[in-house]
Amino acid sequence: MMSIFSKIIAGEIPAHKIAETEEYLAFLDINPLTQGHALVIPKVEVDYIFDMADADYAGLMIFAKVVAKAIKKAIPCTKVGVAVIGLEVPHAHIHLIPMDNVDDMNFSKPKLHPTEKELSEIALRILRAFE
Repeated sequence: MMSIFSKIIAGEIPAHKIAETEEYLAFLDINPLTQGHALVIPKVEVDYIFDMADADYAGLMIFAKVVAKAIKKAIPCTKVGVAVIGLEVPHAHIHLIPMDNVDDMNFSKPKLHPTEKELSEIALRILRAFE
């Protein structure tokens, strides 16, 4: 069965995409910890990030670095944190989370619930940061 992320890649489920290559995709988390929280995924469905081929894993991390720099440029924050948890969706993914303190990376705190309009505006700010 396809993961929700594979359905996003296939265009079956909409997403607020902020970066894309032939191999990787970055989009906003719809229930973020902070404004600008994004997910970075490989387009090939692999459940566990450390099962990825070395070149694919390295490519994903380099892509995440590029996306993180755009997020930091677009969203006021001290740094962009990186988290890999891998339990919630059986598709390797990296969380990029704008943060000002360590608590911004606390996955047990309540999530934000931005509107579609807010997500679209944030995505546009990040997309413009690539220019």
